[in-house]
Amino acid sequence: IEFLFPFSLNSSPAKPISLVERCWCRSTVNTVPQRSIRELKFLHTPNCPFQVIAKLKNNKEVCINPETKWLQQYLRNAMNKMKKAQQQQS
Repeated sequence: IEFLFPFSLNSSPAKPISLVERCWCRSTVNTVPQRSIRELKFLHTPNCPFQVIAKLKNNKEVCINPETKWLQQYLRNAMNKMKKAQQQQS
């Protein structure tokens, strides 16, 4: 799984404000086979909850519930790896 962070919808100044301010995820899923995920995108947009979008190997995109246990563990592991890498560089 490729780890993309941070990701922002605000990268294109040509988008009308109404499109930029909409929440990307209208609904979320709790179960996604982890083997089918190609990359994860994490979105922080104004007036929206934290959003996690999984791009699957079949190019379909689904929104994952950020409270899902495996995703929480994945994020903890990623943060620990980043901390260790920073400590080794110091």
